[in-house]
Formats: sequence, C-alpha cells, structure tokens
Amino acid sequence: MSRVILVNKPCGMLSQFTGPPGVPTLADIVPVANVYAAGRLDADSEGLLVLTDDGTLQARLASPRFKTPKLYWVQVEGAPDEPSLAQLRTGVTLKDGPTLPARVTPIPEPGGLWPRTPPVRFRRHIPTSWLAIELTEGRNRQIRRMTASVGYPTLRLIRVRVGPWELGTLGPGQWREA
Repeated sequence: MSRVILVNKPCGMLSQFTGPPGVPTLADIVPVANVYAAGRLDADSEGLLVLTDDGTLQARLASPRFKTPKLYWVQVEGAPDEPSLAQLRTGVTLKDGPTLPARVTPIPEPGGLWPRTPPVRFRRHIPTSWLAIELTEGRNRQIRRMTASVGYPTLRLIRVRVGPWELGTLGPGQWREA
C-alpha cells in the first residue's frame, strides 16, 4: 500500500530533501525515509506538498499530462478588474506558450493564516487582494507569471489542495499521514 504524507511547506524551504548547506529542506521537518515530493513549490511559496513512496502516484500528481487540479490562495498587489480576471480564466500567453484556462475567483483574505516569514511587502497606498486559483498544469512559477502578465504581481502564494488532498489545519512545518 502506498504511503502518502501531507506537508505544509513553509516559505523559504526547498521542496526536496537535500540542498545547499544552510538552506532549509524537507529533511528538516519530515523524518520519514523513502518518500518524495509529487510536484514542487518554489522556495518563496507555501502550503501543501504531497509526499509519497509510490512512483506511479508521484508521476500522476506531478505530470501536467494527468491534469491533477491544484488549488492556491494567491495574494496579489492591487485589485484585479473583471477583464484581468477573465484573461486569467481563459488563459494567458507566457514566454513558454499559452496557459490552459484556470478557475479564478476573488475571495476574502483567508482566515487563520499564519504570519509569513519574511513578511509580504506592504505599500500603504496600494491595496492587496486575494484570489483562489485552480490550475490543472504546473509550470515553473506559473501563477506568479500569470498574475504579473495581467498587471497584478503575486505577493503570497499558498497551495491548499492537490487532487483529493487538502492542507486543512496543518501549520507551517507540520506534516501528517493521509
């Protein structure tokens, strides 16, 4: 039977078990051998990572070919207007080609969020907004590039769901068996 572990990866940590000296990795918080991340989050992104010892499951979750939905809460600089949201929903063209359509919904700031270290930059005269963005592909820094392409840079990105697994109440650096 496959082993599945859910981890809340903190900001600043690599999505792997090894890295350069002094850089936090999953080995610092998950004392479990022979499990590997099914997909990645950039060091400056936070939230749900699914770890498994099942290579087939890992490939299914990580490969864009299988279109596993992934849900993110995204704090952006500014207040996106409807034409910008429509662009994100239909897909935007990035340097590596057009993105697939995404589900994009403005949401209130999620309750119960932990403070981010380092904190998100704050500009007194520029508001921020939160979006729920669901993708079925996962290119390098895709959400950050998508929101920037429509004029609303991403300030904070938290993955809250991968396929059937949800972050739930896991705090930063915590993990549990699924």
